[in-house]
Amino acid sequence: MKKYKSALIGCGRISLSHINAFTKNIHDYDLLAVCDLIPERCNTVILEYCKLDPNKIIKKFTNYKEMLTEIKPEIVTIATESGRHSEIAIDCLNAGAHVICEKPMALSSKDADSMILTAKITKKKLAIAFQNRFNTPILKIRDAISNQRFGKILHGMIQIRWNRNQEYYSEARWRGTWKEDGGTLMNQCIHGIDLLQWILGEDAVRVQAQTRRFLRHIEAEDFGAAIVEFKNGAVGIIEGSAIIFPKNLNETLSIFGDKGSAVISGLAVNKIETWRFADADFIGDTEEQVLCSIEKDPPNVYGFGHTALFKDFVESINNNRDPVITGENGKKALDIVLGIYKSQKTGKAVELPCDFSTEEMEGFF
Repeated sequence: MKKYKSALIGCGRISLSHINAFTKNIHDYDLLAVCDLIPERCNTVILEYCKLDPNKIIKKFTNYKEMLTEIKPEIVTIATESGRHSEIAIDCLNAGAHVICEKPMALSSKDADSMILTAKITKKKLAIAFQNRFNTPILKIRDAISNQRFGKILHGMIQIRWNRNQEYYSEARWRGTWKEDGGTLMNQCIHGIDLLQWILGEDAVRVQAQTRRFLRHIEAEDFGAAIVEFKNGAVGIIEGSAIIFPKNLNETLSIFGDKGSAVISGLAVNKIETWRFADADFIGDTEEQVLCSIEKDPPNVYGFGHTALFKDFVESINNNRDPVITGENGKKALDIVLGIYKSQKTGKAVELPCDFSTEEMEGFF
């Protein structure tokens, strides 16, 4: 199979997950360049990549447009601050590259729609990095949904109980700002929100929410709670926090139907805690058997899913199919978060999808 000329834009906190995915898919990706406004960050990710291939020459850039012109990559992965995702993704697509973009894909519904439209016009692939969809327990619960083992889906809940201290926000001035980031729901919790909506039916129709800035000195929220209604009648509950004392606690997805209950927890929704189904004896999939196969926690909350996501992306190009998480798929979680913000601002329930931007929240708290 073809090995694709590739590049990484953004060499900050999440970029090492991209580097790991590149190295684990080294027969599919030929990493030729990395780009960051701070050259020292480029050095860090290059050194990490070269642990696997010491002789590899990777070019450094501080201007991604120059990189696109000189390298002409076939695949670009974007790991910059959220506020620049849409602009960079559109430029890369127009330059002829397929794009994997970190979450959230954008900070406004308008920008997300522009990314999706550009991918269609250029006939290039666009995938959004919701890597937790590839977690083994999540795939197992998705399979149970597909096989109707839950019966009628009643409700579900995602709880993200993490800690991001003030130092985290001070390390990068864009963090916690409405223009470049949003708050904990948009940054930390959108992964879990994506899983909740993916499992419960994907068609969220209404949301009502409360958010707070309890402790952190930022523009946006450090805590949020919401109730989401779905077209199929299911109800989703969201609890998201970045102020759990004294460190990350867990991320937990709970799904309940009239014939089944499942709870996936762990540091990064990677452990099955509850697995109870009416058809367990027939399927041979008892709770005791499933709990014996619990996975260990990953080294960080990013988990292991980027490797599978990158593999799926190459296969989508090779087989001319959609990646698992297209721009349209990735926008569904964004719509919910934007709806939460609009609900907080207006004090009312919000119909989804809605036309909104994080910048409309400026000065709210």
